[in-house]
Amino acid sequence: MLTVPSSHILPIRRASLLTAALMLGACAGLGDRSGDRPAEPLTETAKPIVYVEQPPLVTSRFVLDDPEQRIVGELQMLRTRSEDTFVDIARAYNLGFEELVAANPGIDPWLPGEGAEIVLPTRFILPAVEREGIIVNNAQMRLYYFEPPAEDGSQVVYTHPIGIGRIGRATPTGQSTVIDKATDPTWYPPASVRREHAEMGDPLPSIVPPGPDNPLGRHVFRLGLPSYLIHGTNKPPGVGMRVSAGCVRMFPEDIEALFPRIARGTPVRLINEPVLAAWHGSQLYVDAHEFLEEDDRDPEKLLVETIEQAVAAAGQALGTVDFQRAAVLMREGRGIALPSLRNSTDAQQYLAAARRVENIVAHDDPELSAARRDFED
Repeated sequence: MLTVPSSHILPIRRASLLTAALMLGACAGLGDRSGDRPAEPLTETAKPIVYVEQPPLVTSRFVLDDPEQRIVGELQMLRTRSEDTFVDIARAYNLGFEELVAANPGIDPWLPGEGAEIVLPTRFILPAVEREGIIVNNAQMRLYYFEPPAEDGSQVVYTHPIGIGRIGRATPTGQSTVIDKATDPTWYPPASVRREHAEMGDPLPSIVPPGPDNPLGRHVFRLGLPSYLIHGTNKPPGVGMRVSAGCVRMFPEDIEALFPRIARGTPVRLINEPVLAAWHGSQLYVDAHEFLEEDDRDPEKLLVETIEQAVAAAGQALGTVDFQRAAVLMREGRGIALPSLRNSTDAQQYLAAARRVENIVAHDDPELSAARRDFED
């Protein structure tokens, strides 16, 4: 972990204060050698640093007042309870499973333990594409929906985690539209999917009616790309993973919230951008995700090109960028938007300053508990 646990902060500060006190005591003794008064006892005045846990921020809807704004949200951090898993945490905080795993290397996603500090990567760099309709970034495993701009020029963007196609059945990239939408859809499994299931000893019927066994969930957007959908799911723990046959999966509550907002004819753009960079205030931020297995681009070249574009768009000086620091972010692939200038706060300090939030993970949700058991089985 990059932050110092609060249980360790007090001993560290005591050691520092004791060293300083001993140095001051030695100087005082040299200056008062003729005195015969007993030395004053050292007193310990250091107190533990208490992190105030605040309510978590809403990280699914943002208002963009500036058309040039590329960064939304804020980094957050929570302390786990003994029964928490990344599956639970992800759904409670608008994140996907793999987003949490990448942001918290070395933490067991199934048994993080009591009191573990978990980074919630809820500060997002918006893709550098036209802000219209639905944007799906496969590498981020995240969907964005941009509403049409208001009369005052502001624009609302919604963002949610998604599941994408597994290796060998990757979610495609390209442009399309929402050609249809439905509630309580019937699923007609493609022949290739039925064949796969049959080979695994899990045959599928040719028609799956609406209901709890339907993998499309209760809401679906049909795309102009043949056989590809954006849909809900009857197994929410799979959101944020590469587990689908190519379709885009969403948490049931997320697609339900978007369903009335997205009309037929809405443009859809599917991209694969593992590296994002944007200027915010006086700082450049870089957000690097692990490349998908089928992505054969040169990571270093893509990193440099992405940073150059962000710097040029902001009219800033390229010489202020710490490319070595950015390269480390690329190698780590943690998916956290971090400062990347030469005079930037280092990653440990930046993460240590994250907003500490209340643990709102619910373990009494029957739907989530049942889905988690099904997925783990």
